[in-house]
Amino acid sequence: MIRIIGLISLLIACLVGCTTMAPKYSRPASPVPAAWPSGPSYLKPPAKPSDKLATNVPWREFFVHQDLQQLIALALDNNRNLRIAALNIEKARAQYQIQRSDLFPKINAAANADMTRLPADVSGVGVDATSHQYTLGLGFSSYELDLFGRIRSLKDQALEQFFATEQARRSLQISLTAEVANIYLILAADCERLKLAKETLVSQRASYELIRKRFEAGISSALDVNQAQTSVDVARVDIARYTTQVAQDKNALDLVVGVPVPEDLLPIGLTESLSALKDVSPGLPSQVLLSRPDIPQGEYLLKGANANIGAARAAFFPRITLTSALGTTSAELTGLFKPGSFTWTFAPQISLPIFDGGLNQANLKAAEIGRDIAVAQYERAIQNAFREVADALAERGTIDDHVAARVSLTNATSESYRLSKARYQKGADSYLVVLDSQRSLYTAQQNLITARLARLINLVIIYRVLGGGEEPTEKQESNAFNKVPVVD
Repeated sequence: MIRIIGLISLLIACLVGCTTMAPKYSRPASPVPAAWPSGPSYLKPPAKPSDKLATNVPWREFFVHQDLQQLIALALDNNRNLRIAALNIEKARAQYQIQRSDLFPKINAAANADMTRLPADVSGVGVDATSHQYTLGLGFSSYELDLFGRIRSLKDQALEQFFATEQARRSLQISLTAEVANIYLILAADCERLKLAKETLVSQRASYELIRKRFEAGISSALDVNQAQTSVDVARVDIARYTTQVAQDKNALDLVVGVPVPEDLLPIGLTESLSALKDVSPGLPSQVLLSRPDIPQGEYLLKGANANIGAARAAFFPRITLTSALGTTSAELTGLFKPGSFTWTFAPQISLPIFDGGLNQANLKAAEIGRDIAVAQYERAIQNAFREVADALAERGTIDDHVAARVSLTNATSESYRLSKARYQKGADSYLVVLDSQRSLYTAQQNLITARLARLINLVIIYRVLGGGEEPTEKQESNAFNKVPVVD
């Protein structure tokens, strides 16, 4: 009996629609140019493109700093947003399996016992009567033959949603890696700014003490003393401000990593060995956009919206549902397996929509509009990706000149400060000149830190916008997002 039910189910599964009424999918044309922008803001492309583009470099090869690598690894294991993304993939996979199961009949085993006592005046035989009926069988109920692909379209939509969710997890992992690097660099820059403010405070206090003694000796004026005091106070204000910023940066790093960051992994200053990437070779826009997970994510959502149209179209056609059962029935429990007790039922049902108040037509219209929205969102994702990469390349083309200019400016202001102090000590200039030179030097040193930070963050941005490569861990490889569901 079980074999008979199995054969019937297999036959039904082969007979159900192998196609859907969804429109034939075609990828929308790319709404961006075929080449990156060029001009004075951009580096000239290398004569011989690198064989390892920024689009396929695993993060451990891109971020070569050892402490930063450990922080990124901790974040990938402990960040709660990434855990949520992984769980969302598992949920999407389960939802796909749920939708796919509707393609097959749900076979259930059932055993029933029906015992009835009838009084004499209704029994028909003039005496009290008791009847027994025992039934044992296998069957399925209300199974829909998917002749027009409605269920298969819904299954395809669920599958595309699963793939889109997986790409969302990849996008989040790349963004998380970049966020850890950004916060790490900002913390390093603030540590340098705090160190500079403390060194400036020590220098200004020494200058203040010297001027105060010169004032007591009648060499300097009270104005010089007060001007020196302002320099000391400015440094104290910056120390308080940067101390707060360093603490807040550490809190942000703890949050994004997901666990308290060990002290030995915290930076003490900016490093120039962040990345091994020297020359940026992004390749063609088509290569880059295919490497960014948000682009295939948008296309999977578009394919899902396309499948929804097939389900909406199939709703206009008849639905055929089957109810069937095989089993044995007997008036005695011991007679269930005796010859002649075999019983079966087969109840097909067909329903055709006649009047639904425009429901099916509205559902189809909504599905078509949803597909058009998905197309626009997909094209917008491509345009946004192109703009992000172009912006990063524009900054990359000028950032080295910017840093070099800041270095030269800092050196020049440092020499001006030295000369102004010498002239003041010889009485050639007032202390106001020294104060202006010191402020210019302090500002130049702070701006140099900012410029160096911008150059390093630009590398991080390039990694993110070019869809930097992944390096899954053993723990990640065992997660559900690496288990592709069965595709019919």
